[in-house]
Amino acid sequence: MEKQEIRTFGRRHGKKLSIRKEWLIKNVLPRLAPQKTENADILEIGFGAGEHMRELAVANPDKIVLGAEPFVNGVAALLSAISDDNNTIKPEYKNIRVWPDDVRLILDKNKFQFSEIWILHPDPWPKARHEKRRLLNHDFIMSLIKHLAPNGKIIIGTDHWEYYDWILSQIANSNLDINTNVTEIITTRYQQKNMAHTTEPRYIVISLPK
Repeated sequence: MEKQEIRTFGRRHGKKLSIRKEWLIKNVLPRLAPQKTENADILEIGFGAGEHMRELAVANPDKIVLGAEPFVNGVAALLSAISDDNNTIKPEYKNIRVWPDDVRLILDKNKFQFSEIWILHPDPWPKARHEKRRLLNHDFIMSLIKHLAPNGKIIIGTDHWEYYDWILSQIANSNLDINTNVTEIITTRYQQKNMAHTTEPRYIVISLPK
């Protein structure tokens, strides 16, 4: 059977990049590509401007932190934040790797085993006609489960409560361990926007049954 083409929804480009960010995309980004000779330990899907990803890198200096983000302006913002005035990666961010495209394209080709997979404030696609665009459907979550290391976990955060309920419905009949306790994490700019105008984010932590 022919494999279904992966479609990525959402923007890939925003406003024009500065000269420095264009230089970083061309010259620094290729050096941060994930290597087949190393296993990434932590994955963040859709890292936005990279605030949380940077925190992960600093908190886990001995682990490779891989971020997947198809929005080039977000990638450029991360590169700018982790580079010094000489456009060299700061020492505390040497463990960061970047995949500037749809995460499914790299997961399908690699056998990564992650201790943590983070997905914070994914686009909820709130209109009914756009529901099929939602990333966190049953099939995608189950594909992520295959990339969890023993005792690994998937952490999902959203301030869109209808999307939160929808995600839970996607895994309701699975045999996965599901924890919905509040998780204290860094506030990202997407959380600050809070387009759903709710009081606080809600979290879902998914792991394999013990």
